[in-house]
Parts: sequence; C-alpha cells; structure tokens
Amino acid sequence: MNLSEAMKERHSVRSYLDKPLEGNVLEELEKEIDKCNKESGLHIQLVKNEPKAFDSKMAHYGKFSGVKNYIALIGKKSSKLNELCGYYGEKIVLKAQMLGLNTCWVAMTYKKIPGVFTVNKDEKLTVVICIGYGAVQGSAHKSKSSNSVSNADESAPEWFKKGIEAALLAPTAMNQQKFTFELQGNKVAAKPGLAFYSKVDLGIAKCHFEIGAGKDSSVWQ
Repeated sequence: MNLSEAMKERHSVRSYLDKPLEGNVLEELEKEIDKCNKESGLHIQLVKNEPKAFDSKMAHYGKFSGVKNYIALIGKKSSKLNELCGYYGEKIVLKAQMLGLNTCWVAMTYKKIPGVFTVNKDEKLTVVICIGYGAVQGSAHKSKSSNSVSNADESAPEWFKKGIEAALLAPTAMNQQKFTFELQGNKVAAKPGLAFYSKVDLGIAKCHFEIGAGKDSSVWQ
C-alpha cells in the first residue's frame, strides 16, 4: 500500500480489538513518530495499554470502545502548533494505515490521565489519535466539491486538481472541511475556516494536498 492508497482506504474507527501493538508494526510506528518529531520539533508521544482515557461517560457517548492505545500530539506553544500537529499527525495516521492499523482523531471525548505522557511547561497538548486494530474498518465521509474549497477550474494545472481531490479525503472535525486552497501562480495559499480545530484540520488537509499534488512544502505561499 502506498500513501495515495492509504488516504483512500483510511477511515475513522472508534471500536478496537483487544490486540496489542507489538513487533515490527510497533517498531515502524515508533520510527515514524521519531521522524516526525525530528522534522517538526514537536513532542508527539505514543501511549500504549492505557484504557482509562477512553473509559469515561464522554468517551462512551462518542461511541469509543476498546481503545487502549493513542498518540498524544504535543508541542511548544505557538500560533503554528495546531497546524503542525495536524500535518505531522496525519503523516503518522497514514503510516499506521499502511501498517494495517486503524485510527481516529479525537479532540474532546477523552480524559487526560496523569503521568502517561509528558507536557513540559512551554508545551501544550492539542489533540490525540486513537490507534490500534479496528473491530471495523470505518466508512467514507461525505465530501464537498473541489470548487467549494478552492479556485480550481478547467484551466487549473492537473497537480493542483489532484491536490484538492486528496485534501477532500482528509478527516476534519465534524466533517466540516472548513479550509480553502487558492492557486496563485505556481504557489498555493491555504487558509483555515472559522470552526473548532480548523487549524488542525488545515494541517491534515495540507499533508494530503502535498501527497496528491506530488509537491513538497515549497508549494505553499
């Protein structure tokens, strides 16, 4: 499975099997987390075999079950933190999909358990990502049209169109897809909309755009 296939096959999963993360799968996952931390300066941490965070009324209301592993997206406080967490968190999510794992981005429906991850004084926890072997594989979300989130038209280059198609596969809070991508010459201006966690969502969408477009971060305005 490549990254493009992972984007298409990955769906949010809230119910997990009682199967531990171990062996080569765990090793490759931890390598990806280390790589993302080195590139970004973030302090992303994998929490294993910890069932308490998703054993609350709020989590049950959110229909989570069997969650024992999750990724805490943590970094130094800044105006770019949420977007960075979205971008690098999605890199880890797609790697997880390629490893045969399932995931779900989670903003509020979990409980912070003391001592299971470290948040330094100048850092902040943004969101977490459930991870493990899903009891189901999830289902595709409804998607907006390309022209509702971008200035793509028939004259737009193919790479931009493919980037938008990929961005529309990105998971977003409440499936709002509140982001816009505007082609300006050979560069792209990407902006978050007005919504909860929209900057995290923008980071996720930018990750997808780069994969679909075949571009690196130099594409951004």
